[in-house]
Amino acid sequence: MTGISLRAVAATLGLFAAWAVHDLEEVATVGRWTRTRVPVLRERHPRVPDRIWHRIEGVDGREFATAVGFMGLVVAAAAADGYRTGGRSAFYQASLNGFGLHGLVHLAQAAATRGYTPGVVTSPLLVVPFTLWARGRLRRTGVLRPTRPADLVRGLAVAGAATVAAHAAARRIRSYPSAVPGR
Repeated sequence: MTGISLRAVAATLGLFAAWAVHDLEEVATVGRWTRTRVPVLRERHPRVPDRIWHRIEGVDGREFATAVGFMGLVVAAAAADGYRTGGRSAFYQASLNGFGLHGLVHLAQAAATRGYTPGVVTSPLLVVPFTLWARGRLRRTGVLRPTRPADLVRGLAVAGAATVAAHAAARRIRSYPSAVPGR
C-alpha cells in the first residue's frame, strides 16, 4: 500500500462496493416492482401523464441491468479517483454526496408511493450510513471540501444526468439488433 490508511481505502473504494450492493437490490427487484406496483400507482395517480407511465413500464430487466453496468463504470471511476487522491478528489466527493442523496431520494419515493420501491431497503441500511461514515472520515482527515447547498443541487443534477445517460446508452445498445443474441 502507498501510505493510504485502511480507512481511506474503505471510504474511497468502499463507495463502489456500497453502490454495487445497493444496485444489486435494484436489479433484483425492478422487474417485479414495475409489473405489480406501477398499475396500482397509475390508478392512484391519474394526473401523471401516460408518457411517464409508459416510460417506466417500458424498461425491461435487461435494459435496466445494462444501465446499471454503465453507472458502475462512473462509480468505479469516482472511487478509483478518490483512492488515487486519498479522498481529495472533487469528482469522488461529489459522487459520494450524490450517492447519499440518491439514498434519500429512494426513501422519499417509498414514502410518496406508500410502499416498497427498488433500492429502498439498502438506502437506510447501507447507502446513507456509508455516505455519512465516509464524509466523517474525510472530515477527520481534513480533506472534506465544504459542502454548500449549490453543491448538493449540482450533485443531484450530475447523478440524474448520469442516470439518464446510462439508461439512454442501455436502451440504444439493447435495441441494436446485433447486440442481442437471437434477434
